[in-house]
Amino acid sequence: MAIRLYDYFRSSAAYRVRIALNLKGLDYERVPIDLREGTQRGEDYRARNPQGLVPMLEIDGATLTQSLAIIEYLDARFPDPALLPQDDAERARVRAMALLVACDIHPLNNLRVLQYLKQELGHEQDVIDAWIRHWIGEGFAALETIARHRATPFLSGDRPGLADICLIPQMYNARRFDTPLGAFPTLVAADAAATRLDAFAAAQPEQAA
Repeated sequence: MAIRLYDYFRSSAAYRVRIALNLKGLDYERVPIDLREGTQRGEDYRARNPQGLVPMLEIDGATLTQSLAIIEYLDARFPDPALLPQDDAERARVRAMALLVACDIHPLNNLRVLQYLKQELGHEQDVIDAWIRHWIGEGFAALETIARHRATPFLSGDRPGLADICLIPQMYNARRFDTPLGAFPTLVAADAAATRLDAFAAAQPEQAA
């Protein structure tokens, strides 16, 4: 079974899929798509992925897009280890934490949004950096409140799951843009627990560059 991941090393969404593939113990081929050079806008790539985004996964004859859709496919196709709890309410809580990152924080800090702020709207880089820190801080404040009552090492429970897969790339971005993290001890602890694991460490942008 051949698995091919179309990937950009610093894309949070692609980083999530690398983590999920590693947690599932799956071998895959990386196909770099350089967002800085506009490779994602090429005719061949857009023919297979009309949004022109990463990641894109080819597996079992299927072409899949959108990181959370890809991860939930992998979880259904390769159920061990599970990335979502079995309990209905707990599964909904873990999915909500994942979506808070993937839908409420990440899109506001996406490369194409930042490029629009700079190139089309003419904002200076220090203003854009402040924008990034503001929206990460807003989202992390809510996520910290949701997660701080949990007596488990990971947001998803006793082992890492979907919420952690979404958190760790966003923590990487937070540090990259010097976002203060002192108010988020639960998130910092979950990040530390996850990044000690090989599946997370091997997926880091520095390993994928």
